[in-house]
Amino acid sequence: MEVKTDRDDGALILLVEGRIDSTTVSKFQDATESAITDNDTAVLISLEKLSYINSTGLRAVLLIAKELWKRGARFALYAPAEPIYQVFAIAGFDKIIQICETRAEALAATRD
Repeated sequence: MEVKTDRDDGALILLVEGRIDSTTVSKFQDATESAITDNDTAVLISLEKLSYINSTGLRAVLLIAKELWKRGARFALYAPAEPIYQVFAIAGFDKIIQICETRAEALAATRD
């Protein structure tokens, strides 16, 4: 599991590659927490190269979202493969977290 960062139009983009499961979730959390600054008002996570996520990964994503929402920041996920999207949908995350098809849609969703 690897997390790379990028910035686009003022938003922090976290590019996740590999698997988020019980063996990699700590690395995922550490990487995202160290990348997100107090000045970030929009954070997007690219799921394009995510090959697997389980309940521990879902919980980590939800904790990130809640922390960002508490401080008024916007949050969205984008470009999940269909099996990854289905995991989020089955867990009901598609009802509480913005999940977009493209980076451009996710950027637009995090704007006022």
